[in-house]
Amino acid sequence: MKRSFIVLAVASCALSTTAFTTVPHARPPTLCSKPFSTTSYLSSTATTTTPPETEITEAKAILSRAAETKLEDPDKVMSALESLEKHCKAKFKQDPATFSKDILDNISGEWRLIFTTGTKERQKKAGGRVNYFPLKAIQKFDAMSQPKVIENGIYAWDWPLVRFSGDWDFDERRRKLEFDFDLIEVLGLIKIKLGRKDVAKIGATTGLGSANNEKLADSGRRAFFDWISADEEIATARGGGGGLALWKRVG
Repeated sequence: MKRSFIVLAVASCALSTTAFTTVPHARPPTLCSKPFSTTSYLSSTATTTTPPETEITEAKAILSRAAETKLEDPDKVMSALESLEKHCKAKFKQDPATFSKDILDNISGEWRLIFTTGTKERQKKAGGRVNYFPLKAIQKFDAMSQPKVIENGIYAWDWPLVRFSGDWDFDERRRKLEFDFDLIEVLGLIKIKLGRKDVAKIGATTGLGSANNEKLADSGRRAFFDWISADEEIATARGGGGGLALWKRVG
């Protein structure tokens, strides 16, 4: 009965806020040509590759503009997120410890969700369309506290309509941020302590969480993000449900 009331309250809050170039082949040597050179052959067939750092900088520039203005084309934002993820993975493999430390050094603070592709199931329902997130959703991370604290809320102006809170850990070997919510606050007035399975079910029912989180809770595992980046302006990650997300730092 308690959970049914919470689901109805949270759903009401959420609804009320409605949102080749082809590489030229090297010519084989002819009788009158210069002697065949392996070095020159390899250099003529090699393709130039852009360093990961350059690709990362270019993708972040697009995402920073999108976070600030919400005027960048959604397809362009999606491509930038995919490019950033690809090249950050390559950079992580080069130096996992430094990459993970950089994320932990920058993740603390308040982040507003700007753009999300949604979970894979939601992408199918939407026909593959993605767009800017219409509601004011703020996620907070504190990497300095013990245990580390996470909050995720939907706001009307500065008023929290519904807010989840819990704790998180970061696996530096995999860039994986795993978390649990065990407290729900409705309208900034009602606080209810629940088990993580109940919280996951409420999140999935209201659309504020992924159905995959419910499956993870049922199997005794925690919800997670595969973190991509975090700096002084933006943060990016891929959720356990398969969706990509872009946040803007707001605190």
